Parts: sequence; C-alpha cells; structure tokens
Amino acid sequence: MIKKPYNTPSLFSSLSDMLNQSHPLYKLADKIDWAKFDTAFKPLYCQNNGRPSKPIRLMCGLLILKHLRNLSDESVVEQWSENAYYQYFCGMQEFLPGAPCASSELVHFRKRIGEKGIELIFQESIRVNNEDDDDEHHDTAFIDSTVQEKNITYPTDAKLHKKIVRKVLDIVHKLELPLRQSYTFVLKRIYRDQRFRNHPKNRQKALRADRKLRTIAGRLVRELKRNLGEHSVYKELIERFEAILAQRRHSQQKIYSIHEPEVQCISKGKEHKKYEFGNKVSIIRSATGLILGAQSFRNEYDGHTIEASLAQVERLTQRKIKILAGDRGYRGKKEVNGTQILIPDVPKPSDSRYQKRKKHKLFCKRAGIEPTIGHLKSDHRLGRNFYKGVAGDAVNILLAAAAYNFKRAMKALLHLLKIISEKLSERPSMNDFSLANAF
Repeated sequence: MIKKPYNTPSLFSSLSDMLNQSHPLYKLADKIDWAKFDTAFKPLYCQNNGRPSKPIRLMCGLLILKHLRNLSDESVVEQWSENAYYQYFCGMQEFLPGAPCASSELVHFRKRIGEKGIELIFQESIRVNNEDDDDEHHDTAFIDSTVQEKNITYPTDAKLHKKIVRKVLDIVHKLELPLRQSYTFVLKRIYRDQRFRNHPKNRQKALRADRKLRTIAGRLVRELKRNLGEHSVYKELIERFEAILAQRRHSQQKIYSIHEPEVQCISKGKEHKKYEFGNKVSIIRSATGLILGAQSFRNEYDGHTIEASLAQVERLTQRKIKILAGDRGYRGKKEVNGTQILIPDVPKPSDSRYQKRKKHKLFCKRAGIEPTIGHLKSDHRLGRNFYKGVAGDAVNILLAAAAYNFKRAMKALLHLLKIISEKLSERPSMNDFSLANAF
C-alpha cells in the first residue's frame, strides 16, 4: 500500500493551495476588480423570480478566457472543467469536475449585458495595465483601421439565388403550403451546369444556368408570398429575397448575405484580398502598446471615425490624447476636439532637422500598430466574427481588444516575477556573506 504524503493536497482542497501562485493567470485573477462587474450587472437580473442565475464572475471570466485563448463557446466550457487555473480565474474555491454552464448561456449573457457591459470589461483591461504605465505615455497615441470579416461565404449572385431557393422550399415543407412545381430535377441540371464555370467551353452554359436559376427563384418567392399573405412572420425575409433578386452588378446598397444583411463590401487595397466582407473597426494604441480604444463602424471614411474613437478613449480613460498619429488614410483631418492629427507627409521647409527626425521617429513607431492588429486577428478572434448582427460586430472587437490588454498584463506580471526571482538568486546567502566578511 502506497502512503499518501502529508503535504499533498487532495482533489477537494482549496484551489489557492493547489495551484502555482506565480502563474500569470493566477496573478491576473487577483488583479482584476471583479466586484465592479457584480455591481454593474446585478440590476440586469430579477431578484425574486425564475431560477438562480450563474455567478457574474463566472460568466465574465468565461468571456475573457474565450478570447484570451481563442476558443469557441463550446470549447471554453469544455476546457473549464479540465483546467484548474480557469476555475480559479472564474472565482471557484474548489475544483469542480462538471461543466459550469451550457454554452448557449454565454450567448444569453452577452445579449443581457450588451455593448455597454462589454465596454466595461474593456475598461477594466485598460485599468489593469495602467498601474504599470506612465501617464505621459497616453498623451501620444496611434490609430489605424482594419476590416472585421463576417462569418459568411464569398458572395456571388448564383450562391445567393441557390440559398433563396433552398430557404423557400424549407418554408414550404415546414408550413405544408401548396406548390405548383418544386423544380427538383431542373435544379439538379442547373447546379451541374454551374459547377465547372471556369472552363472556357462551359462559360456560356454556366451563365445561362445562372439566369434560369434567378427566374426559378423569383417564381418560388412570388408563389410563397401569395400563399402566406401580407401578415406573416416571414414578411421581412421575403422582402430581403426580393431585394437580392432585384439587385444587379453595379447596384448600390447590395445585400451580400441572407442571414447577415448588414455586411459591407470593403476594399483596403490588399493585393492578396481585393474585397473583404464585414465591417470596419478602428483601433487606438498607446505608445507602450496598450489598446485604448476599439470601436466598430460600417464602412465610413477613416477620417470620419476619429471623433467617435477619441470620445470613447476619453470616456474610458478620463484622459485626453494630445497627439494622434495615423496613416495617409486619415488625410484631411488636422485637429479633432483639441487633439492634433499627424499623418506622413513631405517635410515642411520650415521644419528644423530635429523636428524632421522627431516626426520620422513618431511614424516609425506608428507602424507598431500593424502587428497589434495582426495579433488581434490571429490570437483573439478578430479574424472572423461569429457574432450575429451589428451588436455582434461591436461586441467582438471590444472583447478582442480586452483579451489583448489582459494578455499584455499577464506578460508584464511574468516579466516582473522573472526579475524578482533573478534578484533573489543573485543575493548571497548568509554563509557566503559571513565568509566574505571574514576575509
């Protein structure tokens, strides 16, 4: 029989005794002000009706961990039951082997707190990092915009018409409505003709198939509209179908997705990706690498996003940026609400050598925002937005920016612990000290 060591913690002992207290996630959990979230979100719950809600710290912690570790809702719930550090981060005192909640509860929690609640989490990520930053580092900041792509396929007219036909047939079968013709065999032949459209010999055949598919989709939509009547829950969806069928190549305000009609077609001049489908986001980064502002827009000109972005920074940090440097996409703006806007340009004849060198150094430092955007896309779920609607666009960028700031705080804490351990290792022991004094 193997005897258990006396100091070995059991499975049901406190997590604070089991875990390594120098772990960055452990340190970050103690640094975040969780009481702020409890105070802000508690009025959103009913106190005397319904089943008891999940702890607010648990739900906020899961949202942070999701974007911090680049996980889905299902994955973060699954890994929570396997990772003791995740559980301590979410406020658990003992290790629990079961799932904390259903993954769908994260969806309901995001909708409950809304954009303002997510912005509060982002504000806390700024506060955690401000303890180690100098106030002067926030006087100068850098701004850039990027595209947050939506989770949709590359839109073409043929794809949209095919989806319209499929959705109309689904509604007909679901409601058991009459249908003169389902076009089953005709559609099979059309899809076959559309498949190899890139071959020169099949080009004309594919174009004829596209026109025929549009005609069939229009017939099905009109018949469905007649059978449902004017007062139907599918009225908005049918209007969207009609708008898609009516639009042409050069139409304005085109719809690129049936389930995400707010998606914009944005061109940023990239050689490898001519068009991106999603929405524009604006990022403001401090000189020390901290994200101070992250806001979602539709497809506005970059210069028109500066005022709203600066207002968000001032609202979250209670400080005003003096100098804001951007690229040539922000041309046309010199000053916004007392903040000087600088863009790369030909040096003025009146500039001294020192001023030229200072501006050059500033714009070289501005280029550091580009890898920040790259990390947001590759590590914190900004590359593809899975949240639905315009509200989902705003929530995704805020959570991605908050996760980036929290990760920065974790790296700072790890670096601090490394420095402390090196200082302690360099300190001579008492015996060495006494021997040195003896000689």
